[in-house]
Amino acid sequence: MRIRGKINLTLCAAFAVGLGLAGIGAYKVLIDNAVENSVREARIMIESASAVRSYTAESISPLLQQQMKVAFLPYAIPSFVAQTNFHTVQKKLPEYSYREPTLNPTNVNDRAADWEADIVNDFRNNPEKTETIVIRDTPVGTYLTLSRPLKASSQSCQVCHSTPDVAPPTMIALYGSQNGFGWKLGETIGAQVVSIPMSAPLERARRTLLLVMAALAATFVVIIAIVDTLLRALVIKPVVAIAEMADEVSMGKLDAPVFVRNSKDEIGTLAVSFNRMRNSLQNAITMLEQQT
Repeated sequence: MRIRGKINLTLCAAFAVGLGLAGIGAYKVLIDNAVENSVREARIMIESASAVRSYTAESISPLLQQQMKVAFLPYAIPSFVAQTNFHTVQKKLPEYSYREPTLNPTNVNDRAADWEADIVNDFRNNPEKTETIVIRDTPVGTYLTLSRPLKASSQSCQVCHSTPDVAPPTMIALYGSQNGFGWKLGETIGAQVVSIPMSAPLERARRTLLLVMAALAATFVVIIAIVDTLLRALVIKPVVAIAEMADEVSMGKLDAPVFVRNSKDEIGTLAVSFNRMRNSLQNAITMLEQQT
């Protein structure tokens, strides 16, 4: 293999290794950014739901206490209002979800699924934990789930959820007395759970990775072309010319033209040395001819 091919092969091998490392690094960065953006989006959603809960508890529920004695009004309950409000959002974003699953809910529709129960139990077993982030693979795609604990943190919770005999009769009439009781003050009873589809951000990350890799590959092709052209013009062509002249001199053709290289690089130094050798050989042969 010629030196030109060896250099190009070495550059290709170096590029392949560099492209692989760059691809791994870029993929990790892009995936991390996709997850980070989804987490930020989930936090905005959960903060919005928390704001609705707080507003309902502080401003709406007190106004409806008298009416609650006549008929139970679900929209006076922060959990119901927060989830119902999100249903409006879900009409335009059906893949997004917000739930407040509970281990022992009053409304059976709020009962935690198995994976949600695992999240709630994790909060119960680790009271210091304030948030958990999980990426789940589901039959309909990959989802990022952000959860925060829900606690029975006020006496108003105890009025409705301590024992059936102290709960509002209108609530008992609507939901019965079998579920949603026995809550203790300060106990983690459920969680706020936001689920966001990851298919779109992951697909964007993959497309960006392909564009980055394609740009790197195109840059490499240009670099190889430039290096190959410079190598041929500055090294290969002069070395071939010197080698051809060396062959002629070795065959006794001392009238071969002097190789001219007006540069101070290694090829110029080689040309000067070759011309000096050629002149010395020519003088030596001339002296021998004169002596004979």
